[in-house]
Amino acid sequence: MDITVIRHLPTEWNIIQRLQGKRDFPILPLTKKEQMHIAKNAKLLSEKSFDHVLCSSLLRTKQTAEHYGYTPVQEALLDELDFGPFEGRPKDELLSEYGELWSEQPEKIVLGESLSNLKKRIIYFLNKYNNASHLLVFGHGSWIRALRSYHRFGHINAMNKMTVKNNECISLEFITVDI
Repeated sequence: MDITVIRHLPTEWNIIQRLQGKRDFPILPLTKKEQMHIAKNAKLLSEKSFDHVLCSSLLRTKQTAEHYGYTPVQEALLDELDFGPFEGRPKDELLSEYGELWSEQPEKIVLGESLSNLKKRIIYFLNKYNNASHLLVFGHGSWIRALRSYHRFGHINAMNKMTVKNNECISLEFITVDI
C-alpha cells in the first residue's frame, strides 16, 4: 500500500508556534510561495491514481485538500494528537515539561490523549485501509511524524526526532501481508 500524506497548510497558530491539537482553526490565506508549492505537489499527485482521498475531521485538512482540487472523505483516525492542557500554549512549554521523554519515549506520555493511543489509531488506520493500493491523506504534523516513525522503525518513539513542514508531501510504501 502506497500512502501519500500532505500536512495541512499553515494556520495562525502554526506561524506563532502554538500547539493546536484538536482545536479547529482554518488555514491562513495562501501566499504565492504556498500556491507554487501546491502546484509542484499537484504535479506529483497527478501521476498517481488514488483509491481514497482522506482528511481528518478538522477543518484545516479539509481546506488543504480543497486547495489541491480534492473533495476528501473525513476520517477521524487521522485527527491530530490531543495535546490536552498544552493546546494553545507554545510548543516550548511542552518541550520544557517533557524534555527527553518527548524526544526519546513519547509513547509513555499522556496529554489529552496518550501517545500510545495515537499509535493504536495509526495501526487501526493501516488495517482499515489495508486493501487499498494508493491513499492520499491530508493530515497533521504529529500524526504524520508518528506514521513515518512507525513505517521506518515499527514504533512511534522516533516521531519527535522528525519534522514535517506545513504543505509537505511525503510518500510511504507499506508492505502488507495477508495472514
